[in-house]
Amino acid sequence: MDVAAKVTSKGQITIPKAVRDALGIAEGDRVVFRIDDKRAVLARVPDLLDLAGAVDLAVSQRGIGWEKIRRQTREARMAGGVESQASAG
Repeated sequence: MDVAAKVTSKGQITIPKAVRDALGIAEGDRVVFRIDDKRAVLARVPDLLDLAGAVDLAVSQRGIGWEKIRRQTREARMAGGVESQASAG
């Protein structure tokens, strides 16, 4: 899909509705421009809260504070096995 937009004197553009719809961009969303040679690729920046629940977590690990998780991970790495930490639960 090729959709044109005009650049204002302030360097601003309005993202055309067809592009917003195709990328799922809504008011308040953040976007990123990736520059590749003389082209720019526009993408919606995902909201980190959208990732909630994307990683399987053992029941025994749920509700643990971030500092405890970091400490357990460091201890597991020093002991030579992060895998054992992930499977402990």
